[in-house]
Amino acid sequence: MQQTALYQRHLQAGAKMVDFAGWEMPIHYGSQLNEHKQVRSDAGLFDVSHMVIVDIHGPGAKAWLQKLLANDIARLTTPGKALYGCMLNPDGGVIDDLIVYYRTDTFYRMVVNAATRQQDMDWMQQQAAGFDLTLTERSDLSMLAVQGPNARTKALSILPPDQAAKAADLKPFFGVEIGEGFIASTGYTGEDGFEIMLPHAEAQQAWDALLAAGVAPVGLGARDTLRLEAGMNLYGNDMDQTTSPLISGLGWTIALEPEDRDFIGRSALEAEKAAGVKQRLAGLVLEGKGVLRSHMRVICSNGEGETTSGTFSPTLGKAIALARIPVASGDGCEVDIRGKLVPARIVRPCFVRHGKSVVAS
Repeated sequence: MQQTALYQRHLQAGAKMVDFAGWEMPIHYGSQLNEHKQVRSDAGLFDVSHMVIVDIHGPGAKAWLQKLLANDIARLTTPGKALYGCMLNPDGGVIDDLIVYYRTDTFYRMVVNAATRQQDMDWMQQQAAGFDLTLTERSDLSMLAVQGPNARTKALSILPPDQAAKAADLKPFFGVEIGEGFIASTGYTGEDGFEIMLPHAEAQQAWDALLAAGVAPVGLGARDTLRLEAGMNLYGNDMDQTTSPLISGLGWTIALEPEDRDFIGRSALEAEKAAGVKQRLAGLVLEGKGVLRSHMRVICSNGEGETTSGTFSPTLGKAIALARIPVASGDGCEVDIRGKLVPARIVRPCFVRHGKSVVAS
């Protein structure tokens, strides 16, 4: 079992540790509910050092990424700009979802999921054949996420003035070098904040400084309820190698222009669109009593679907889920909860933004 550089800090903070993708990670520090509310109301600190940081260097980097990703890396022209997208297999299934940061035309930084590390690295090395580039996994770096309405202010307070000035100027979905590290205005909670990549010793110091600044540690349990409230996909639940972006709420990450960019999985997606996309990823809000989980049967007016992720939403005070359902479904459905059909509303797959419900009452 692997441990992050912050493992001892988690134990000192009273964390309950669990196995996540071969890493010993904190699921909570006493109360998952309190940690969720902390992020929505103030600022929370996550250790996400299990995520995989890969640096891509070389003259062939841009051309390789244009082939590898369904989104168009050529859209990135400003240093630090980030792009969210998917790596697809030839059948159009999602190998992984990821973020790429543009540094120069010959240098990009990619962050991929911990649970898919080996398949991602193997796939990327395989696809790199014939391109002039090197892939370097940055296992020397830790990664912290500071999220919440007060996250930026508290994070900036621990930085030297010159670094704080750089970070304060960041627009959404941008990153910039700070000393030996990198700070980005990205996140997985639907709140303001930063994701910070630092050498391990500096990450330990930053963790201590952020706690001293009043940021509370938050585990993976609250991270999941926060991302689901924000309508953000989780790989392995809401999409995988058997599902295309078109039926996973990720159609917006597919760039079919220019027409001559032949990325992996393009022909499969074009065929799926030509045949007519049959399913969509929707949000569900349970109207009756019960808790929604993944793999529950959803009965719609024009067919059946299945929940992909589900939880109780502390912000809404109701059970919510993402579900893959028939495209032309109406506004209501029923969910099979242990043999009982419970009514639910079908909504846009985003429930909370910046601490506020975005679901119509």
